Amino acid sequence: MKVLRQIMESFRFAWTALRSNLLRTILSLLGVTVGIFAIIAVLTLVDSLEKNIKDSLNFIGSGVIYIEKMPWLPEGDGEYKWWDYFRRPNASYAEYRFLKQNLKHASQIAIFAGRGNCLIKRNSNSIGQVELRGGGEGYEQLFEVPIEKGRYFTTDEVGGGRNVAVLGFEVAKALFPNNEDAIGKTIKVKNLVFTVVGVVKQEGQGFMGNTTHDFRVIIPYNAFRKLYQTGTGRWNEIGSLIGIKGYDQDIGLVELENEVRGFLRTKRGVRPVEKDNFALNRPEAIMKVISGIFDGLNIAGWIIGGFSMLVGGFGIANIMFVSVKERTSIIGLQKSVGAKNYFILFQFLFEAIFLCLIGGFAGLFLVYLITLIPMGSMVVTLSIGNIVLGIGVSTVIGLVSGIVPAAMAARLDPVIAIRAT
Repeated sequence: MKVLRQIMESFRFAWTALRSNLLRTILSLLGVTVGIFAIIAVLTLVDSLEKNIKDSLNFIGSGVIYIEKMPWLPEGDGEYKWWDYFRRPNASYAEYRFLKQNLKHASQIAIFAGRGNCLIKRNSNSIGQVELRGGGEGYEQLFEVPIEKGRYFTTDEVGGGRNVAVLGFEVAKALFPNNEDAIGKTIKVKNLVFTVVGVVKQEGQGFMGNTTHDFRVIIPYNAFRKLYQTGTGRWNEIGSLIGIKGYDQDIGLVELENEVRGFLRTKRGVRPVEKDNFALNRPEAIMKVISGIFDGLNIAGWIIGGFSMLVGGFGIANIMFVSVKERTSIIGLQKSVGAKNYFILFQFLFEAIFLCLIGGFAGLFLVYLITLIPMGSMVVTLSIGNIVLGIGVSTVIGLVSGIVPAAMAARLDPVIAIRAT
């Protein structure tokens, strides 16, 4: 109880000392304020930018393997050999059916293809710059299509290539204004009539552009094939991709990836000595690259803020030495009436920590003001983790900057100190 009371007394002495030298206090904490602001501002902006980019990439799903001819990242020695990748065959409908029948580690598989800059019409209303996507069975589960009204395609509609469509929110809004119900109505895609069976919930514009379903029209994959068949009446499979989702217990999708690679090499007749003529793309690979880039930016933020904190720490240490010098006679009086060394130590140490915490909170407040500035589609958020980090760094700087002056004050001889002028 006595120790606790002495600690509270130390807090009171420190607070009184800070208030009695207000201008000096403000000038001293500016260095800490700038340092904490620099570190936390950079970390907050980098974390927010990383989160916004990753959220915009949610449309590619997670825990999914995509079969394509072009890899998302370079293969092998790091050089992106697009001239080799371009000669590879596209994923085909026959391969999709083969994999669907044979894969044991896939929870969902779907084939899909897309075309951008399409014009969709409905009577006198029309909307351009729409992505037309042909989705097979299981597409809505692979990409988690959030149906707001109506439904997704039935198995018969997908298999038969029926002329039915699911509209994105913005597409439905443009073609059916004034909250008109689109379900059961018809639209025209490349002058062919399609019946609307569903409308997707509004997802909003992504940080990297229109990567959501809002500006997308989904039709059955076989209906898409009919629209884009070649002049000979044959579908050339251009742009087709196969997406395969694994099970949660398959950590890293190792079993699924090995199974897909083996079956696909068999289907395409790739000999054992030959390289794969396809790419198995994983969203996690892109996320890993993005995380690596932002880790480097975080290090840069620490370096920039570190120099500011170093200057602020020297400023705090300097002002604490001055404070000890000014209050030497008071320290002598306190020790002469029985004040322990740790009481004097805590008194000056808490003063340094208080000073840094005030500067730290001021820096955090400035970062919070940045989050209130509109930045378009980018949402900047000051996380709890960064707040705790700012407070922790401020405490450590106060502790390091104040420990030497506080120890000097605690070791003063009371007789010599009380005679100081």
